[in-house]
Amino acid sequence: MFYREAGDFSTTYPEDSQTFPIRFDRYRYYLVLAIAIFVIPFMINDYWLNAVFLPFLIYTIAAIGLNILVGYCGQVSLGTGGFMAVGAYACYKLMTSFPEVSMLIHVLISGLITAGVGVLFGLPSLRIKGFYLAVATLAAQFFLVWLFNRVPWFYNYSASGQISAPERTVFGIEVTGPNTEAWATYLFCLFFVILCAVIARNLTRGAFGRKWMAIRDMDIAAEIIGVNPLMAKLSAFAVSSFFIGISGALFFAIYLGAVEVGEAFGITKSFTVLFMIIIGGLGSIFGSFAGAAFLVVLPVALKLVGVDWLGWPTDIVAHLQLVIVGALIIIFLIAEPHGLAQLWRVAKEKLRLWPFPH
Repeated sequence: MFYREAGDFSTTYPEDSQTFPIRFDRYRYYLVLAIAIFVIPFMINDYWLNAVFLPFLIYTIAAIGLNILVGYCGQVSLGTGGFMAVGAYACYKLMTSFPEVSMLIHVLISGLITAGVGVLFGLPSLRIKGFYLAVATLAAQFFLVWLFNRVPWFYNYSASGQISAPERTVFGIEVTGPNTEAWATYLFCLFFVILCAVIARNLTRGAFGRKWMAIRDMDIAAEIIGVNPLMAKLSAFAVSSFFIGISGALFFAIYLGAVEVGEAFGITKSFTVLFMIIIGGLGSIFGSFAGAAFLVVLPVALKLVGVDWLGWPTDIVAHLQLVIVGALIIIFLIAEPHGLAQLWRVAKEKLRLWPFPH
């Protein structure tokens, strides 16, 4: 078998602490990355871009952000949609106010603005937790949507109340507007996915990650051993909101192009991202990818099978999707709380020991 650690040994501490200690895992990771960068852009079309790839990439960033807060730090949040709206409206104001600045800078600054808002709404976590914190973040969700609906400055006094992304380019290639190429928008979003995944992976494996997990497991014991709960919780809210703000900016500017805050960033969006990390696996970067992929591919697969092949009515297929997602959430919460990520780890462990029983 190829999947063995026999012969894989480390001679330095950096080698021993690398993300993929088994050589086969590293090669598989490089292969997937190479296909994503050098193969998919030449094969992608508008349908697969808008139906699968863009939603998957954007939701992955949001799921990574929420997983840092909920999975790693243990702070329950139901305000993901509102924080995505902050990123979207910040990006819109930056794009219209500073048209000469690169779109890359706009998206990053939108994430930083959202991080500041996330810290502000994360302050209640210093006094409350659990169900009460979930209610507080839910209030933030409704407040932010109300704010962007009621203050005309955020949508530049538009009569319709919508915001529309103007045409912008990166290195001379158009990434927003009606004349974009599928490969350009795909690579633009893929860049931010890789950036956020690398940052999140390094943060969660370092000092910040250990502090977050100490707070998650037992906050009183963490404080006793020297972890500052103020800095730990607020840093988790800041990093989480930064990623979610980036996903909101991309969701508005790259994916939709024009949004109305109540429809695009309502409470449904918050629950969608929460379901992604529950199904994918709490406290796992890979779980964020797996959960986002599952919930993005599921409706497309059900449409192909149910509507196109079996001829079922569209409303039946839509309700079937809700039934499947709800059932899976119940099953994972009861039988496997760590989601698809844990199933993947178990499968790899059995593969390493095959054909011997475990």
